[in-house]
Amino acid sequence: MSHVGSGKRAAPRRAAKRPSRLQPSLLALAAGVTLAVVAWGYLVYAAIDFGSSARGGESAAWGFLALASVGAVACLFVALMLIPRLVHRLREHGASASSTPTPPDLPRPVGGRRASR
Repeated sequence: MSHVGSGKRAAPRRAAKRPSRLQPSLLALAAGVTLAVVAWGYLVYAAIDFGSSARGGESAAWGFLALASVGAVACLFVALMLIPRLVHRLREHGASASSTPTPPDLPRPVGGRRASR
């Protein structure tokens, strides 16, 4: 018994998978997002601490509270701007890794191609 696709024009069903390489741009984006989120968390914690100190009577803590709040907002803004870029690049990287596009799942006509003519 012979294989189904063993003619002289038969091609393999799927191309060989390419090994995925580590891309420095993806690594840099991931590190940037991580750094921005960690800095945001630290600045929020510092703002809470400065706020409690300011309510306790230290007048200089109000300025530090304002600076920590503005810094936390900036870090969160940067993180929220980098996350979509990272997701977009990851999707591009995933799409380029699979070289064969998948066909859309369309409903098949009843009776096959000849019956639909």
